[in-house]
Amino acid sequence: MILADYFRSEHDITWDFALQSGVRHGFIRLPEDKEFDLTEASHWETVHKRFTDFGITPVVIEPMPNEVHDHIKAGNEKRDESIEKVIKMFPIMQSLGIDTICFNFMAHIGWLRTSSDFPERGGARVTAFDMKAFKPTGAKITADELWDNYTYFVKAVIPEAEKYGIKLALHPDDPPVPSLGGVERIMVNKANIKRAVYDIVKSTSLGIAMCQANYFIMGEDLEKTIEDFADKIYLVHFRNTTGEPNLFRETFHDNGDIDMAKIMKTYVRCGVDVPIRVDHVPTMAGEVSSLPGYDAMGRLFAIGYLKGILDSVKGE
Repeated sequence: MILADYFRSEHDITWDFALQSGVRHGFIRLPEDKEFDLTEASHWETVHKRFTDFGITPVVIEPMPNEVHDHIKAGNEKRDESIEKVIKMFPIMQSLGIDTICFNFMAHIGWLRTSSDFPERGGARVTAFDMKAFKPTGAKITADELWDNYTYFVKAVIPEAEKYGIKLALHPDDPPVPSLGGVERIMVNKANIKRAVYDIVKSTSLGIAMCQANYFIMGEDLEKTIEDFADKIYLVHFRNTTGEPNLFRETFHDNGDIDMAKIMKTYVRCGVDVPIRVDHVPTMAGEVSSLPGYDAMGRLFAIGYLKGILDSVKGE
């Protein structure tokens, strides 16, 4: 596995903590200001150099930038021009040695929590989801529309991704529920995701982001899912939770329902050797949360825990 972490495009203390913890690779979020042009190589080069000068090698783009992603998922009037921008990203990524981009197909509502300060061990705070507390936004889209939009997208971009050796990694819906008000969801179970990455377009440029807690919350057998998708796992989000789709919370990585050491052994046994990062960490005592799930101190514990498990399975 390639130990990595998630980085925003401007330096903050999480960069220092990651580097000091031994992380040398990054899942990077591109700038979201109007000055950054997704199709301009020099803009990418500036961001890339910022990371490499610091000691971090970008290996994954996450997420697919919202300025294109949102239109593609909704299938609106800006879809085609957004797809063209995505395709223009591929040669730039290739030139910089970044071969993977993480995307999802959650239209109108992205990853969602109804609480950002749910109590965890020792008074730490985590994010949580309770369907009873969800308030519909008024947006609407059907599952059939989503499948049509997804099919349109992958058929347009995957042939171009193949030309440049780029891999698209599909993230499951979070939370994995079939509907949020009038917004239906489709990447909510193993069968649908299998259809999405094996059946619609057959290509090594299309695979999955193994956000392991999502599959576990779905009620899927996580070990069997890793075994079945092993050739399609292009990145891993190392994350633990407790609960079920309509009611769950994040946990410390050693305090959830998933046996994390057992799952790491499953990755190794199945030959999964891809970038891996911790995800959705607690907010610790004394922290003022700026981005719940991504605060600095909780990442220190999580990265150390992940490193320990990675070391324990070396040679197995």
